[in-house]
Amino acid sequence: MTYQKIGGSIIAKDIGQIGDIDGVIFDCDGVLVDVSKSYDLAIRKTTQYVLKKFANIKSIPITAEIISGFKSTGGFNDEVDVTYASILSLVAAKKLGIDDTKFIFRVIKNADSTGVRSVEKFLDTLDVDLSDMRKKLDYPGKRTTNPLYEIFDQIFYGPTLYKKIFKKKSQFTEKGLINNDKVILTKKLLSVLEKKFGSNLAIVSGRGKESVRYSLKELLNGFNLKSSLFLEDEPREMAKPNPKSLLFSVSKLHARHCLYVGDSMEDLIMAKKVAKMGKKITFCGIYGTSKNPDSKIHLFKDVGVPVMIKSINLIPKALNLAK
Repeated sequence: MTYQKIGGSIIAKDIGQIGDIDGVIFDCDGVLVDVSKSYDLAIRKTTQYVLKKFANIKSIPITAEIISGFKSTGGFNDEVDVTYASILSLVAAKKLGIDDTKFIFRVIKNADSTGVRSVEKFLDTLDVDLSDMRKKLDYPGKRTTNPLYEIFDQIFYGPTLYKKIFKKKSQFTEKGLINNDKVILTKKLLSVLEKKFGSNLAIVSGRGKESVRYSLKELLNGFNLKSSLFLEDEPREMAKPNPKSLLFSVSKLHARHCLYVGDSMEDLIMAKKVAKMGKKITFCGIYGTSKNPDSKIHLFKDVGVPVMIKSINLIPKALNLAK
Protein backbone atom coordinates (compact mmCIF):
# COMPACT_ATOMS: atom_id res chain seq x y z
CA MET A 1 0.00 0.00 0.00
CA THR A 2 1.33 3.44 -0.91
CA TYR A 3 1.60 6.35 1.49
CA GLN A 4 -0.93 9.16 1.51
CA LYS A 5 -0.65 12.66 2.92
CA ILE A 6 -3.37 13.87 5.25
CA GLY A 7 -3.51 17.58 5.94
CA GLY A 8 0.05 18.06 4.72
CA SER A 9 1.85 16.86 7.85
CA ILE A 10 0.43 13.36 8.44
CA ILE A 11 1.78 10.59 6.22
CA ALA A 12 0.27 7.12 6.51
CA LYS A 13 -0.16 3.81 4.72
CA ASP A 14 -3.54 3.10 6.29
CA ILE A 15 -4.76 5.61 8.86
CA GLY A 16 -7.71 3.31 9.57
CA GLN A 17 -5.47 0.77 11.30
CA ILE A 18 -5.08 3.05 14.33
CA GLY A 19 -8.76 3.68 14.87
CA ASP A 20 -8.93 1.32 17.86
CA ILE A 21 -5.94 2.76 19.76
CA ASP A 22 -6.63 2.73 23.52
CA GLY A 23 -3.17 3.53 24.88
CA VAL A 24 -0.28 5.81 23.87
CA ILE A 25 3.37 5.44 24.87
CA PHE A 26 5.86 8.20 24.13
CA ASP A 27 9.59 8.45 23.72
CA CYS A 28 10.85 11.73 25.18
CA ASP A 29 13.76 13.18 23.22
CA GLY A 30 12.75 14.38 19.78
CA VAL A 31 9.11 13.66 20.63
CA LEU A 32 7.97 15.39 23.82
CA VAL A 33 11.09 17.57 23.85
CA ASP A 34 13.22 19.09 21.08
CA VAL A 35 16.83 18.33 22.11
CA SER A 36 18.66 19.81 19.11
CA LYS A 37 20.16 22.55 21.29
CA SER A 38 20.64 20.46 24.43
CA TYR A 39 21.63 16.81 23.95
CA ASP A 40 23.02 17.40 20.46
CA LEU A 41 25.10 20.31 21.71
CA ALA A 42 26.30 18.19 24.66
CA ILE A 43 27.60 15.59 22.18
CA ARG A 44 29.54 18.30 20.35
CA LYS A 45 30.96 19.96 23.46
CA THR A 46 31.91 16.68 25.15
CA THR A 47 33.66 15.43 22.01
CA GLN A 48 35.60 18.68 21.70
CA TYR A 49 36.56 18.68 25.38
CA VAL A 50 37.69 15.04 25.50
CA LEU A 51 39.72 15.23 22.28
CA LYS A 52 41.48 18.37 23.50
CA LYS A 53 42.14 17.03 27.01
CA PHE A 54 43.09 13.44 26.22
CA ALA A 55 44.57 13.65 22.72
CA ASN A 56 45.35 17.34 22.09
CA ILE A 57 43.17 17.21 18.99
CA LYS A 58 41.04 20.09 17.79
CA SER A 59 37.75 18.49 16.82
CA ILE A 60 35.55 19.19 13.82
CA PRO A 61 32.01 20.13 14.84
CA ILE A 62 29.82 17.07 15.42
CA THR A 63 27.00 18.09 13.12
CA ALA A 64 23.36 17.09 13.10
CA GLU A 65 24.13 14.98 10.02
CA ILE A 66 26.78 13.02 11.94
CA ILE A 67 24.46 12.48 14.89
CA SER A 68 21.53 11.40 12.72
CA GLY A 69 23.90 9.21 10.71
CA PHE A 70 24.89 7.20 13.78
CA LYS A 71 21.32 7.11 15.08
CA SER A 72 19.89 5.92 11.75
CA THR A 73 21.76 2.62 12.22
CA GLY A 74 19.50 1.69 15.13
CA GLY A 75 22.31 1.23 17.67
CA PHE A 76 22.91 4.69 19.10
CA ASN A 77 19.96 5.71 21.23
CA ASP A 78 22.35 6.80 24.00
CA GLU A 79 23.94 10.15 23.14
CA VAL A 80 27.11 9.16 24.99
CA ASP A 81 27.45 6.23 22.59
CA VAL A 82 27.40 8.74 19.72
CA THR A 83 30.00 10.81 21.56
CA TYR A 84 32.28 7.83 22.12
CA ALA A 85 31.98 6.67 18.50
CA SER A 86 32.75 10.20 17.30
CA ILE A 87 35.82 10.46 19.54
CA LEU A 88 37.29 7.14 18.42
CA SER A 89 36.61 7.97 14.77
CA LEU A 90 38.32 11.35 14.95
CA VAL A 91 41.34 9.99 16.83
CA ALA A 92 41.65 7.29 14.17
CA ALA A 93 41.41 9.85 11.35
CA LYS A 94 44.13 11.97 12.99
CA LYS A 95 46.46 8.99 13.38
CA LEU A 96 45.80 7.81 9.84
CA GLY A 97 46.35 11.32 8.48
CA ILE A 98 43.10 11.36 6.51
CA ASP A 99 40.16 13.74 6.20
CA ASP A 100 38.25 13.50 9.50
CA THR A 101 34.85 14.49 8.11
CA LYS A 102 34.95 11.94 5.29
CA PHE A 103 36.28 9.30 7.66
CA ILE A 104 33.57 9.69 10.29
CA PHE A 105 30.92 9.15 7.61
CA ARG A 106 32.85 6.08 6.50
CA VAL A 107 32.60 4.80 10.07
CA ILE A 108 28.87 5.52 10.10
CA LYS A 109 28.47 3.56 6.87
CA ASN A 110 30.07 0.55 8.59
CA ALA A 111 28.07 0.90 11.84
CA ASP A 112 24.96 -1.13 12.58
CA SER A 113 22.38 -1.88 15.28
CA THR A 114 25.09 -3.21 17.62
CA GLY A 115 26.17 0.39 18.12
CA VAL A 116 29.60 1.08 19.61
CA ARG A 117 30.59 -2.57 19.17
CA SER A 118 30.20 -2.22 15.40
CA VAL A 119 32.33 0.93 15.42
CA GLU A 120 35.08 -0.70 17.47
CA LYS A 121 34.93 -3.78 15.24
CA PHE A 122 35.33 -1.69 12.07
CA LEU A 123 38.17 0.40 13.51
CA ASP A 124 39.94 -2.80 14.57
CA THR A 125 40.17 -3.76 10.88
CA LEU A 126 42.29 -0.69 10.17
CA ASP A 127 46.00 -0.17 10.72
CA VAL A 128 45.55 2.22 13.64
CA ASP A 129 46.22 1.84 17.37
CA LEU A 130 43.41 3.27 19.50
CA SER A 131 44.25 1.36 22.67
CA ASP A 132 45.42 4.44 24.57
CA MET A 133 42.17 6.39 24.04
CA ARG A 134 40.03 3.33 24.68
CA LYS A 135 41.90 2.72 27.93
CA LYS A 136 41.49 6.34 29.05
CA LEU A 137 37.76 6.35 28.38
CA ASP A 138 37.14 2.76 29.53
CA TYR A 139 33.71 2.96 27.95
CA PRO A 140 30.97 2.12 28.75
CA GLY A 141 31.65 1.13 32.35
CA LYS A 142 29.35 2.40 35.11
CA ARG A 143 27.53 5.63 34.40
CA THR A 144 28.36 7.00 37.86
CA THR A 145 32.13 6.46 37.57
CA ASN A 146 33.03 6.23 33.88
CA PRO A 147 35.06 9.32 32.83
CA LEU A 148 33.21 9.89 29.55
CA TYR A 149 29.78 9.56 31.15
CA GLU A 150 30.87 11.92 33.94
CA ILE A 151 32.05 14.62 31.54
CA PHE A 152 28.95 14.33 29.35
CA ASP A 153 26.52 14.38 32.28
CA GLN A 154 28.26 17.31 33.94
CA ILE A 155 28.05 19.34 30.72
CA PHE A 156 24.44 18.35 30.07
CA TYR A 157 22.96 18.67 33.56
CA GLY A 158 24.99 21.55 34.96
CA PRO A 159 26.44 21.64 38.50
CA THR A 160 23.20 21.87 40.51
CA LEU A 161 21.19 19.13 38.79
CA TYR A 162 24.26 16.92 38.40
CA LYS A 163 24.86 17.03 42.14
CA LYS A 164 21.17 16.29 42.83
CA ILE A 165 21.14 13.24 40.56
CA PHE A 166 24.63 11.80 41.09
CA LYS A 167 25.45 13.13 44.58
CA LYS A 168 28.79 14.44 43.31
CA LYS A 169 30.28 17.83 42.50
CA SER A 170 30.72 18.78 38.85
CA GLN A 171 34.09 19.97 37.57
CA PHE A 172 32.26 22.51 35.39
CA THR A 173 30.47 25.66 36.53
CA GLU A 174 28.60 26.49 33.32
CA LYS A 175 24.81 26.29 33.13
CA GLY A 176 23.62 22.83 32.08
CA LEU A 177 22.62 22.37 28.46
CA ILE A 178 19.43 20.65 29.63
CA ASN A 179 18.12 24.18 30.07
CA ASN A 180 18.11 24.47 26.26
CA ASP A 181 15.46 21.75 26.01
CA LYS A 182 12.42 22.98 24.10
CA VAL A 183 9.30 21.28 25.45
CA ILE A 184 6.85 20.41 22.67
CA LEU A 185 4.18 18.82 24.88
CA THR A 186 1.50 21.27 26.01
CA LYS A 187 -1.18 21.24 28.67
CA LYS A 188 -3.79 21.50 25.92
CA LEU A 189 -2.54 18.40 24.10
CA LEU A 190 -2.20 16.44 27.34
CA SER A 191 -5.75 17.38 28.28
CA VAL A 192 -7.10 16.09 24.95
CA LEU A 193 -5.20 12.82 25.32
CA GLU A 194 -6.21 12.35 28.96
CA LYS A 195 -9.86 12.84 28.00
CA LYS A 196 -9.61 10.00 25.48
CA PHE A 197 -7.11 7.62 27.10
CA GLY A 198 -7.33 8.38 30.82
CA SER A 199 -4.40 6.78 32.61
CA ASN A 200 -3.33 4.86 29.50
CA LEU A 201 -0.55 7.34 28.71
CA ALA A 202 3.05 6.36 29.43
CA ILE A 203 6.68 7.17 28.63
CA VAL A 204 9.53 4.87 27.64
CA SER A 205 12.60 7.06 27.36
CA GLY A 206 16.36 6.70 27.37
CA ARG A 207 16.48 9.54 29.91
CA GLY A 208 16.38 9.24 33.65
CA LYS A 209 13.20 10.18 35.51
CA GLU A 210 14.74 13.25 37.20
CA SER A 211 15.93 14.52 33.84
CA VAL A 212 12.49 14.12 32.28
CA ARG A 213 10.83 15.78 35.27
CA TYR A 214 13.27 18.70 35.11
CA SER A 215 12.20 19.46 31.55
CA LEU A 216 8.51 18.51 31.58
CA LYS A 217 7.87 19.73 35.15
CA GLU A 218 4.20 19.28 36.12
CA LEU A 219 3.34 17.86 32.69
CA LEU A 220 5.00 14.61 33.74
CA ASN A 221 2.15 14.07 36.22
CA GLY A 222 -0.21 13.52 33.29
CA PHE A 223 1.46 10.17 32.54
CA ASN A 224 1.01 6.80 34.18
CA LEU A 225 4.44 6.62 35.81
CA LYS A 226 3.90 3.09 37.12
CA SER A 227 3.67 1.99 33.49
CA SER A 228 6.63 4.11 32.35
CA LEU A 229 10.35 3.36 32.23
CA PHE A 230 13.26 5.78 32.27
CA LEU A 231 16.19 3.80 30.96
CA GLU A 232 19.04 5.93 32.26
CA ASP A 233 17.93 4.67 35.69
CA GLU A 234 17.99 1.04 34.55
CA PRO A 235 20.91 -1.36 33.79
CA ARG A 236 22.61 -0.63 30.46
CA GLU A 237 21.40 -3.91 28.95
CA MET A 238 17.84 -2.50 29.11
CA ALA A 239 18.79 0.27 26.66
CA LYS A 240 16.93 0.60 23.38
CA PRO A 241 16.42 -1.30 21.13
CA ASN A 242 15.98 -3.99 23.81
CA PRO A 243 12.18 -4.43 23.72
CA LYS A 244 11.81 -5.28 27.43
CA SER A 245 11.07 -1.69 28.45
CA LEU A 246 8.35 -1.21 25.85
CA LEU A 247 6.91 -4.65 26.57
CA PHE A 248 6.75 -3.74 30.27
CA SER A 249 4.90 -0.52 29.51
CA VAL A 250 2.42 -2.12 27.09
CA SER A 251 1.69 -4.93 29.55
CA LYS A 252 1.21 -2.58 32.52
CA LEU A 253 -1.21 -0.36 30.62
CA HIS A 254 -3.48 -3.35 29.80
CA ALA A 255 -4.30 -1.66 26.50
CA ARG A 256 -5.60 -3.71 23.59
CA HIS A 257 -3.79 -1.62 20.98
CA CYS A 258 -0.98 0.81 21.82
CA LEU A 259 0.47 3.60 19.73
CA TYR A 260 4.20 4.04 20.35
CA VAL A 261 5.38 7.50 19.35
CA GLY A 262 9.11 7.81 18.67
CA ASP A 263 11.60 9.46 16.37
CA SER A 264 14.38 6.89 15.98
CA MET A 265 15.24 3.55 14.45
CA GLU A 266 15.66 2.13 17.97
CA ASP A 267 12.06 3.07 18.73
CA LEU A 268 10.85 1.36 15.57
CA ILE A 269 12.91 -1.78 16.22
CA MET A 270 11.48 -2.04 19.75
CA ALA A 271 7.92 -1.70 18.48
CA LYS A 272 8.46 -4.38 15.84
CA LYS A 273 9.94 -6.78 18.40
CA VAL A 274 7.06 -6.21 20.82
CA ALA A 275 4.57 -6.82 18.00
CA LYS A 276 6.27 -10.16 17.30
CA MET A 277 5.72 -11.03 20.95
CA GLY A 278 1.97 -10.92 20.36
CA LYS A 279 1.16 -7.37 21.47
CA LYS A 280 -0.86 -5.15 19.18
CA ILE A 281 1.26 -2.05 18.77
CA THR A 282 1.64 0.53 16.00
CA PHE A 283 4.69 2.76 15.62
CA CYS A 284 4.16 6.43 14.87
CA GLY A 285 7.30 8.22 13.66
CA ILE A 286 7.98 11.88 14.44
CA TYR A 287 9.95 13.66 11.72
CA GLY A 288 9.57 17.37 12.48
CA THR A 289 12.32 17.60 15.10
CA SER A 290 14.90 16.23 12.67
CA LYS A 291 17.46 18.63 11.19
CA ASN A 292 16.41 17.23 7.82
CA PRO A 293 12.72 16.23 7.99
CA ASP A 294 12.61 15.05 4.37
CA SER A 295 15.51 12.68 5.01
CA LYS A 296 13.77 11.32 8.11
CA ILE A 297 10.57 10.75 6.10
CA HIS A 298 12.51 8.84 3.45
CA LEU A 299 14.22 6.76 6.15
CA PHE A 300 10.87 5.93 7.77
CA LYS A 301 9.30 5.06 4.42
CA ASP A 302 12.22 2.79 3.52
CA VAL A 303 11.63 0.71 6.66
CA GLY A 304 7.84 0.72 6.35
CA VAL A 305 6.79 2.98 9.24
CA PRO A 306 2.96 2.92 9.05
CA VAL A 307 2.27 6.43 10.35
CA MET A 308 4.45 9.55 10.34
CA ILE A 309 3.56 12.94 11.77
CA LYS A 310 5.46 16.20 11.95
CA SER A 311 4.71 16.78 15.63
CA ILE A 312 2.92 15.18 18.56
CA ASN A 313 0.44 18.06 18.30
CA LEU A 314 -1.00 16.23 15.29
CA ILE A 315 -1.85 13.07 17.26
CA PRO A 316 -5.44 14.17 17.97
CA LYS A 317 -6.03 14.74 14.26
CA ALA A 318 -4.36 11.45 13.31
CA LEU A 319 -6.59 9.60 15.81
CA ASN A 320 -9.72 11.56 14.83
CA LEU A 321 -9.90 13.18 18.25
CA ALA A 322 -9.96 16.66 16.74
CA LYS A 323 -10.57 18.25 13.36
